[in-house]
Amino acid sequence: MRIALGIEYDGAPYVGWQRQVSGVTVQQCVEEALSEVANEEIKVVCAGRTDTGVHAISQVVHFDTTAERSEYSWVFGGNTNLPRSISLLWQKDVSDEFHARFAALRRAYRFIIYNRNIRPAYLHGKVTWENQPLDVVLMQQAAACLIGKHDFTSYRAVACQSHSPVREVYKLTVTRDGEFVYIDIEANAFLQHMVRNIAGVLMMIGKGEREPHWSKQVLEHQDRTLGGITAPPHGLYFVGVKYPDEFSIPYMTNVKIL
Repeated sequence: MRIALGIEYDGAPYVGWQRQVSGVTVQQCVEEALSEVANEEIKVVCAGRTDTGVHAISQVVHFDTTAERSEYSWVFGGNTNLPRSISLLWQKDVSDEFHARFAALRRAYRFIIYNRNIRPAYLHGKVTWENQPLDVVLMQQAAACLIGKHDFTSYRAVACQSHSPVREVYKLTVTRDGEFVYIDIEANAFLQHMVRNIAGVLMMIGKGEREPHWSKQVLEHQDRTLGGITAPPHGLYFVGVKYPDEFSIPYMTNVKIL
């Protein structure tokens, strides 16, 4: 049978989602925990791989197994075998047509900036700190230029292995709540470092180092070397994945993170 799971994790202790030759990954921990529950080797497929230090509120994975277990066994049994920085949230039996990656219609991320002149202490590793005041109005003007279907070559990592740089952004907003600045983005899919590179450009504009139309100029260059800096991973959260309604997979994009 095929099973889907929702997962949240603190990405700080890991070298990313995907298994690596060296270093502990989220995928490795999840597969080892589920294998204990199933009493057989489990391999999972995720909706979107996250980099070192990136967190997730609702990552979605699927796996195939011959083991018959209850939702309680998969979720609570799995969590018993997981470190405290990773939690299984829910389990759902799905059809063979469901695929965590290829069946996804859209994905959502939130990037959190802590905007004050004193560096954070208890939020260290959970937010990106910016000590210079950010103008959210200018950042939102710049963000509007990136909505739609575009070639995002300038906003992806040089080493990105995706076959096509074209992605469609459905939503990109910048809001402020006190000392927190939130960048929320939804797209059909994302390129490597795409959100962090967008955040880097918007932050430079918010600090007044560039004009709002620069975000569009960077896009039109289709050259990563002409873009801005890559923002740190600490404030980036994978918040949800949207699937066709027939699969009844929870889509949580309004979760309050901080």
